[in-house]
Amino acid sequence: MDYTIKIGGEAGQGIQTIGGSLAKALSRSGYHVFTHQDYESRVRGGHNFYQIRFSDKPVSAIREKVDILVAFDTESILRHETELTVNGIIIYDSSFHKQKHNEPYFLDVPFSDLALEHGGNKIMLNTAATGAVLGMLGIETEILIGLIKEDFRTKGDEIISGNIKAAAAGHEYTKNKCAKCSFTITEPSNKKMLINGTEAIGLGAIASGCKFYSAYPMTPATGIMNYIADKEEEYGIIVEQAEDEISAINMALGASFAGVRAMTGTSGGGFALMQEGVSLAGMTETPIVIALGQRPGPATGLPTRTEQADLLFLLHSGHGEFPKIVFAPGTPEQAFYLTNKAFELSEKYQVPAFVITDQYLADTQWTYDSFASDKIKYVDRRLRGDELTKLPEYRRHAFTDSGISPLAVPGASRHLVVTDSDEHDEDGHITENAETRNKMVEKRLFKKMPLIREEISPPLLYGDKEPDILLVGWGSTYGVIKEVVDILSNEKRIAMLHFSEIYPFPLEKKLNYLSLLNNSKLAICIENNATCQFARLIKAETGYIFFENEIKKYDGRPFTLDGLLGEVNAHIRRL
Repeated sequence: MDYTIKIGGEAGQGIQTIGGSLAKALSRSGYHVFTHQDYESRVRGGHNFYQIRFSDKPVSAIREKVDILVAFDTESILRHETELTVNGIIIYDSSFHKQKHNEPYFLDVPFSDLALEHGGNKIMLNTAATGAVLGMLGIETEILIGLIKEDFRTKGDEIISGNIKAAAAGHEYTKNKCAKCSFTITEPSNKKMLINGTEAIGLGAIASGCKFYSAYPMTPATGIMNYIADKEEEYGIIVEQAEDEISAINMALGASFAGVRAMTGTSGGGFALMQEGVSLAGMTETPIVIALGQRPGPATGLPTRTEQADLLFLLHSGHGEFPKIVFAPGTPEQAFYLTNKAFELSEKYQVPAFVITDQYLADTQWTYDSFASDKIKYVDRRLRGDELTKLPEYRRHAFTDSGISPLAVPGASRHLVVTDSDEHDEDGHITENAETRNKMVEKRLFKKMPLIREEISPPLLYGDKEPDILLVGWGSTYGVIKEVVDILSNEKRIAMLHFSEIYPFPLEKKLNYLSLLNNSKLAICIENNATCQFARLIKAETGYIFFENEIKKYDGRPFTLDGLLGEVNAHIRRL
């Protein structure tokens, strides 16, 4: 069982409401779910769609074929009619479209009339449509009713009752009228958690003890701020919407210097504004976690679409030479744990740490049984209370064997806690002494970097342990590459090499990935950008060259399983 549902229409028609309700109902019923959204950068109008793939087996990518299309406007039919599977069905309300479709794969469902007649208000048509899809699949509405009670709990009994009746009416209508519906639904397993990349980063930050988050809204990073802000009272977090990204990063640095774990997040152009702050973190050795949600550029580019084109910009961000840590999760699960690792390593080594994502990972929802909270680490490495008060002396930038200086909380003792954006001495005071300058660079850069690199995990090898064909990816391409490997592994010795801990580049002693690359007959680097930035990073770090065995996509859309499978097969046929 592996079905795809697509809900299409204009912004403002409740596409996300129906898609979100269906995805939750299916995941809570125990199915594996993967959702994807495609929306234009406008509040109303434009063509949007919400796509749900669900199965009795784990799914981690989008497919091009659609089994059920819910068309809220004519454009949805024009754009997606050809995507239908052989047994696919389009449901629509002819009163919206002002026309009837007589082809056998169309089913006219009067969403609006059902909502008015049974729920008492046309506004409940989205609930009727949600019930209609479940009716087509032969899935009962108990879970959906529970979601309605949950979602409308503050609206009163009348609204709840009306929506339940509208859902039941839609369900009953398609159950009785859809003669062509022949979906085979297997027994579900246990109720599952549904989470997207944005929520996972926010949850990871909260679990890591983040107490201050500042940002200026910018897609696709805005969701992180919204998620944390929604929970700020519950977890004692201050969330500040700054006037711009320059303020956002400097507020976070100030909060970190004052003694709490702090984070900021932005996208493309906003990150360009943050560069002086990134360097300030490097010079003052102030811990900070920065989420960078990549989007197609340059400039405002395609604000609500996806691309992996800011990797090299990030690696070279800030001016001057200082260490930084870069993680690029490929799944919400990785986003959760790597956000925690970013906080831990940023505090331990007093360097900026980045979690890099994109619109695709930010918005796609995955199902999991749970995340393991006991894997979350928290070590408060700051000097506080008696430990600080009893110190005979304190030097913020003291030279040490590891390069890591004591990090005290200002105002908590008689010790002066000071730093400077100019070069400084061990006490944190400005200096231009050449010998001190050399020692500070060596402390910040040369002593810390080897230690940080030891903390970096190797890339994930998935599939054949001695592959003839090796598909290489990073960040959000994880899911689609993994499914391509699953499909081709019946006939080929194939594997995926996925990098989620990008910089410092992983050591080979933990996994000899260079040997895997050299010994494979075909190694292909797969990226959502125009210049294969990760392939260039591998070449710079290891000398390995893919020799044009690269699959690139830079139209602002993610790879689909069908599309990538075709491109990989084309490379294999040339062997």
